[in-house]
Amino acid sequence: MNKVRIATFFVFLGIFAATYQIGSMSTVSEEEANVFMSEFEELVLDIDAFGIFTHNTSIALPMFIPGFGVAWGLFSAWSTGFAFAAIATTVPQVAEIPPLSILFLSPFGLMELTAYSLGISRSFILIRAISKKVSLGQFVKPTVIEISVVVALLLAGGYIEFYMIELAQEQGFGIPEM
Repeated sequence: MNKVRIATFFVFLGIFAATYQIGSMSTVSEEEANVFMSEFEELVLDIDAFGIFTHNTSIALPMFIPGFGVAWGLFSAWSTGFAFAAIATTVPQVAEIPPLSILFLSPFGLMELTAYSLGISRSFILIRAISKKVSLGQFVKPTVIEISVVVALLLAGGYIEFYMIELAQEQGFGIPEM
C-alpha cells in the first residue's frame, strides 16, 4: 500500500506542477493584469505570516474531499499559474523568473507543492476507495495524519514566505507592499 501511496503522491505532484505551468503560460492582457494586481494588493494589504497560512490552508483542506479535491486542486494550480502570469505582465522582473522555479526552488514553494499534492492524491485515493465500495475506516488515520502534515507544512511555509517577501521588498525587487 505504501508504494501505491508514494506513486500516487508523485503522479499528482507532476500533474499539479504541469497545471500550474499551463496557467503561467496564459496570455494576460494589460487590463486584466491591472485588475488582478489591484485585487491582489487589496487582498495582501495587511496580510502577515499567519494570514498567508490561513489563506493556503483554506485552499488545501478542500483538496482532501473525495473526488472534488482533485478538481479543486487542479483549478488552484491553474489559477496560481495564471496569477503568476498576471504578475509577470505588470512586474518585468517577475517575467524573467521561470514559473516552476518558484515551486521547486523556493522553500515555501516546495512546502506548498507537497501539501497540495498530499491533499489531491488523498482525494483521489478516497474517491477510488468509494467507487470500489471499500470500507473507509482504514483511511481515517492516514488522512488525519496527512491533514496534520499539511497544516504543519503550510504554517512553516507561511512564515518563510512572509519573511522572503519582506526581504524582497527591502531589496527593491518590485514586489507589492503588504
